[in-house]
Amino acid sequence: MHIVILDGYTENPGDLSWGELEKLGDLTVYDRTSLTDEDEIISRIGGAEVVLTNKTPISRRVMDACPSMRFIAMLATGYNVVDIACAKEKGIPVSNVPVYGTHSVSQFAIALLLEICHHIGYHNDTVKSGKWEQCPDWCYWDYPLIELAGKTYGLLGCGNIGIHTAAIASALGMHVIAYDMRQRDEALQLGVEYVSLDELFARSDVLGLQMPLFPFNTGIINRENIAKMKDGVIIINNSRGQMVVEQDLADALNSGKVAAAGLDVVSTEPIRGDNPLLTAKNCILTPHISWAPRESRQRIMDCTVDNVRAYLQGAPINVVNP
Repeated sequence: MHIVILDGYTENPGDLSWGELEKLGDLTVYDRTSLTDEDEIISRIGGAEVVLTNKTPISRRVMDACPSMRFIAMLATGYNVVDIACAKEKGIPVSNVPVYGTHSVSQFAIALLLEICHHIGYHNDTVKSGKWEQCPDWCYWDYPLIELAGKTYGLLGCGNIGIHTAAIASALGMHVIAYDMRQRDEALQLGVEYVSLDELFARSDVLGLQMPLFPFNTGIINRENIAKMKDGVIIINNSRGQMVVEQDLADALNSGKVAAAGLDVVSTEPIRGDNPLLTAKNCILTPHISWAPRESRQRIMDCTVDNVRAYLQGAPINVVNP
């Protein structure tokens, strides 16, 4: 049994072990594989039966050229890099990791918000550069500081991650409202109020995007919908960058309509140098790391091992193309 991992580095830069997968077959791990060179992808898969990928695309051409491939395991929840319809035609099950980053991603969303509210990194830098030492007063702050208690946290999406974000926001004294395509009992028990989409935009002091990417929400943070929001709204996105029309958000930040944004994702990753958010006012950008604590990545590893083992036992689990 030959198992190939096409892009293992982000999942395991050296602090985890591939040992459990090595027990299941002859394992080859590539740190990175080209996202655009299909010939390289085909060459690296070769005659492997089991292929693991995170962001490396597996297209129809790749599948046609690799007839030994029998199973694809995602090192992630999203599986848009795989031609799912083609895999189904060929009888190749594709399994993903449905839940792994609930706590880390919700924690990071609130971390982005707290950094916007207190500018902790900035003030730490000013202290270490000598500003406090030279200050005539016993304290100073260079940005308005924001107390969250009593404000409204609006969630676009209230699945597992959204519910945990709601719990933290509630603990900070915020009222949480949400728009989602289904209501969750756990959210209702937390006191989350479900509202229409336009009401979400109109009432949120903080708007958090916590929903997978769907056709209806692609580009949903756009000029028209930003106009429906409160002046001075804060936007947090550590879900999917394609939900934001980036030039529209940059314009709203520069005009002050949006007070600040905390973004862990952008539409094209790695970010391009011409992305307008790089020069927008009051915009925090981090390199898609909400998912990346070691504990979270270990859960990906454990679930992936279970997915491969279940396939080898003839009963695949977490299959997205049954």
